[in-house]
Amino acid sequence: MKKLLFVISLLTQTFATYAQIQINRIDPTNWFVGMKDASLQLMVYGNDLHGTQVTTRDAGVQIDSVVQMPNAHYLLAYLNLKDAKPGIITLSFTKGKKTKKVKYELKQREMSGDKRMGFTNADVLYMLMPDRFANGDTKNDQIKGMNKYVCDRTKPSLRHGGDLEGIRKNLDYFTNLGVTALWFTPVLENNSPDTNGFSTYHGYATTDYYKVDPRFGTNEEYRQLIDEAHQKGLKVVMDMIFNHCGFEHPWLKELPSDDWLNVPEWLEEGKNTGKDEKTGMTNGTKTNSKYLQTSYKLTPVLDPYASEIDQKETVDGWFVPSMPDLNQRNTHVIKYLIQNSIWWIETVGIDGIRMDTYPYADRKAMALWMKTLNEEYPNFNVVGETWNTEPAYTAAWQKDCKLSDINSNLKSVMDFSFFEKINKAKNEETDGWWNGLNRVYNSLVYDYLYENPKDVMAFIENHDTDRFLGNGQDVAALKQALALLLTMNRTPQLYYGTEVLMNGTKEVTDGHVRQDFPGGFPGDAHTAFTAEGRSKAQNEMFNWLSKLLHWRQGNEVITQGKQIQFIPHQGVYVLARQYQGKTVLTVLNGTSKEAQLDVKRYAEVIGKSTAAHDVITGENVDVSKDIKLSPRQTLVTEL
Repeated sequence: MKKLLFVISLLTQTFATYAQIQINRIDPTNWFVGMKDASLQLMVYGNDLHGTQVTTRDAGVQIDSVVQMPNAHYLLAYLNLKDAKPGIITLSFTKGKKTKKVKYELKQREMSGDKRMGFTNADVLYMLMPDRFANGDTKNDQIKGMNKYVCDRTKPSLRHGGDLEGIRKNLDYFTNLGVTALWFTPVLENNSPDTNGFSTYHGYATTDYYKVDPRFGTNEEYRQLIDEAHQKGLKVVMDMIFNHCGFEHPWLKELPSDDWLNVPEWLEEGKNTGKDEKTGMTNGTKTNSKYLQTSYKLTPVLDPYASEIDQKETVDGWFVPSMPDLNQRNTHVIKYLIQNSIWWIETVGIDGIRMDTYPYADRKAMALWMKTLNEEYPNFNVVGETWNTEPAYTAAWQKDCKLSDINSNLKSVMDFSFFEKINKAKNEETDGWWNGLNRVYNSLVYDYLYENPKDVMAFIENHDTDRFLGNGQDVAALKQALALLLTMNRTPQLYYGTEVLMNGTKEVTDGHVRQDFPGGFPGDAHTAFTAEGRSKAQNEMFNWLSKLLHWRQGNEVITQGKQIQFIPHQGVYVLARQYQGKTVLTVLNGTSKEAQLDVKRYAEVIGKSTAAHDVITGENVDVSKDIKLSPRQTLVTEL
């Protein structure tokens, strides 16, 4: 018996020694030489990788360390590329007496990091959803091999078929409108199956960090779109998510380590119990499980009095059960994510990043990410989604803010305060104290909290909110909001379709504020891409906004000028910008009745001028005497 056991043991050892080493994938798929940070993490996917060593004989490439992950399907190799040259290197994976050689490409960078120019307050960002904007290639509507999904434009929460090619074919539309940068929701693979009439058409459940979703296109088509956008003077901002990934990510089949996710232990509860393995739910009711749901309350992250449980719920809780919460405190996880953002900058040439759910991720890890990017790309820009309507909260997330005990290194933050105030003001009469446009005035008062107010991204709506028009068509209110947005000391962001009066609310589903752009899809009855296809009202709005946008381009008074605002007086709100002897006045009648601008009250910005130029109409406005304003009138003038 002992002899038999010895033979079995020997055979087992022999098999292990001579078994073929299987390498299925390496992230990132390639890398670049000449980076300021010469370190490179390679995440190796394979089978039975425990005990595997990694070596190379290529000059200039050094293996600093090999990390044996708890799960034998993964291996981490850390390389030092300080002296590396561009070209193909050979990595040897050795286990026992078997060695597998893998070719890996190190590319030459197209330019140094300091030459990468990000978006600034001189830009106007146009935000759109690729699935809902235009379908330029119907062949990618149905992709074989992907998890079950339906493409059905009649269903607001399913895929509609828009893609990168649809955006590329309509680049001239953006230049005609007058915007200078495009931000579209995530384009990376979201291979999640449709569930109960819902899909991940929005892009926020990543299943492959290095691959464009094939229903949108390919990595090569993404690069082509960006190249052509650049040729037309348009920048491209990439939407990323570090807080969570999609449930169908390969990591969820085999976690690299137990601490790869926050609170992963509940995932085992559904197995062989009749519960849904993805949600831990039975008949739609949450079980008494270890699942931790985020509170969605961001205040505990900065609250000096926050309890541990409140902090844990915010940062470690999952956004939804189908989006696993990544643990950025794990140094391997954050290194992977940092490298991924760099890889996309170098590979396709994006001009900025919008980071989703920024405060939900680990604060120190995100600060490290931003520090790394700022060092490599000093002129690049990243905006973080910081969803809180209090300026003091938002300001604390901006780079170098003295209010915060941790420097976020984040240059740009999103102005949810302005969004809230302007959306309340549109339904109110501007009085002598708090209502109407007083709300905007009082919000801007707190700009002293920001290190750089111009780098704060302002907006009146986006894909997560009701459209500014709601279910109506209040063009007067819309013009007031847009005039402020485009002349105040901010980096402005527009939402697709506003220029052609698209409306909708989230009362039923988010899909109602994410409708298809008219004319972007085969079979559309009419198109909003051309003047001929737009209605009279749509053309009037488009032309009004286009004039304002083109006027703003290269306008130093708006991008560099001093801002002066006046307390709303008799229902009239005035905001001035001044630079090198030039003045821009934005005048808004915040009431539903006629009003009068008392020019003497604004003598400090009008000066000795007797006439102002109306930016929209091109006519002269007499500023030597009081100006009568019609109900809800918007006036943007140059002096």
